[in-house]
Amino acid sequence: MHFTSFFATFLLTLTLASAADISDNEFKARVKQGLRLIKTSAADPGSWVTDEEKISNYTGKCAHFVDITDIKDPEVLKTFNGEKPVNARLAAITYPAVSHQSEAHGLIAQLNTSGPQSWLKTLSDFYNRYYKSSYGTQSSTWLFNQVKSIAAPNARIVVTQFSHSYAQPSVIARIPGTSSNLIIVSAHFDSTGGSSTARGPGAVDNASGCVVIMEALRVLAATGYVPRNTMEFHFYSGEEAGLLGSADIFRNYKSTGKNILAVVNTDMAGYSPSGKISSYNDYSDTGLLAYVRRIITAYIGSYTTDTCGYGCSDHASAYSNGFPAAYVCDEPDKTSTPYIHSPNDAYSTVSFTTVLRHAKFTMAFLIEANYL
Repeated sequence: MHFTSFFATFLLTLTLASAADISDNEFKARVKQGLRLIKTSAADPGSWVTDEEKISNYTGKCAHFVDITDIKDPEVLKTFNGEKPVNARLAAITYPAVSHQSEAHGLIAQLNTSGPQSWLKTLSDFYNRYYKSSYGTQSSTWLFNQVKSIAAPNARIVVTQFSHSYAQPSVIARIPGTSSNLIIVSAHFDSTGGSSTARGPGAVDNASGCVVIMEALRVLAATGYVPRNTMEFHFYSGEEAGLLGSADIFRNYKSTGKNILAVVNTDMAGYSPSGKISSYNDYSDTGLLAYVRRIITAYIGSYTTDTCGYGCSDHASAYSNGFPAAYVCDEPDKTSTPYIHSPNDAYSTVSFTTVLRHAKFTMAFLIEANYL
């Protein structure tokens, strides 16, 4: 999910009520009624909407929002109000020059599109992957089992489901390192076709991002790679409903004191008229962003840039919790797929040359960041 928020101001008039100045009891009552509190900009105090309104009136019309109903951490809320996150650990992380090309190229050479084509076809064949639908649950189960199968050649890799308040668990694969420091690559796997009941193949958005990191995991598993820093591969649910899955996970990682050195999120990696990787500016740590761009330049070539807007994808959850995050995509917003959030975001629109380009970058990033 990334798009320009053309309709956000207009849509504010369609919501049910302002979130400001209500009691805790009234807050709980609205949640019990099935309402969700969302923000469409840093200045927006919040509005209450139904789940269907979130998808039909916002996601389906390409208007940014973050679901803040379950966010209680004042520091996270401050970030979504426009303040920079406060985390002393960010300043302590140094991102060096690119220096591990020989090792990385040996692994990059083993990447291909055979698995990604098969996996993406299966994901896009689900009627939709809406986070509250039976298809959403089924897609999560399939993904969990497929990631376990990919990881099976290396018994050290642990694949788990991360449960949420809704029936679409996120999936996490972990390659333990000699250090508990974490390097994370991520993508969301839920989809929407513009409403909760619409056909939503979500091929580019974001089955393409999922198969990119699945392919990197496949090669690392097959080679028995033992990293120095622990590597995690995150597949988030509920992104299209306001970054729900990633918010839960990074809330947990913050509360349990995880030491994250870098999070790189891939949202859309299958449609690229420019033939370049796009590195987005907002909700990103400046040091990590520069590091990501050095890696793109060294391994892929030139890149494009853009700003994706308020809460545009799951890296915002990592960033708002004080972790260094960055976001890569297949195109700047204006030239990205025209089929986003519609029944037309189909398998036939995916460029597997683009998918492979992103898989190469992802592998390069994992190997370079392994030595942070």
